[in-house]
Amino acid sequence: DSAATTTMLGRLAARHLVARPATMATRAFGAAPDWHGTTILCIRKEGKTVLIGDGQVSQGSIVVKPNAKKVRRLQDGVLAGFAGSTADAFTLLERLEERLEEHPGQLTRACVDLAKAWRTDKYLRRLEAVLLVCDSKVAFEITGNGDVLEPKETEGGVSVMGVGSGGSYALAAARALADMPGVDAETIARKSMEVAADMCVYTNHNFVIETLDENEPEGDAKEGEKEEK
Repeated sequence: DSAATTTMLGRLAARHLVARPATMATRAFGAAPDWHGTTILCIRKEGKTVLIGDGQVSQGSIVVKPNAKKVRRLQDGVLAGFAGSTADAFTLLERLEERLEEHPGQLTRACVDLAKAWRTDKYLRRLEAVLLVCDSKVAFEITGNGDVLEPKETEGGVSVMGVGSGGSYALAAARALADMPGVDAETIARKSMEVAADMCVYTNHNFVIETLDENEPEGDAKEGEKEEK
């Protein structure tokens, strides 16, 4: 009868309204749009590659450390930056270095292998971080969803990729500056990160920069100075 039907529909509606616990997939950095903790930006222009990151480590609303180094130089002219859990990111960087030892000079293959393991391994899939990896030729964003993303070049041949809580701000600023004549990759990186640091509460002005050049793959590391207030 109508009363029984109404009762049944009410139970079904209530069942669907019950909040379900978040799964690991929804908590993973690859699935969540709000990545807190840092800003990492990669610029490639006119044969020069720049990877830049800020130094702020946050725990909730507290700044735990202002000068952490989240951009690192790995073997074979490979640079890597990370956002998310520091311990998780270090674990992933160790795995990436193992893949690079297995496939020297093949960054693409190493990144794909890491992404596969990250998604399928019962231990690795619990790690919450995102990596931005590059050499003098290519750059990739690696996530726990098995994604290996490569940036699209602008009409002027400039590649830009940003990750982290302030990544969208830095990416937008970098794209606006990318094709401007007379502005090199490092200048774009610095100015873009300044925009992100001004807008994102999880990003500060303590920048660490690593550079690579097609003709000088060993590049020199450069550490930014804290901006005077």
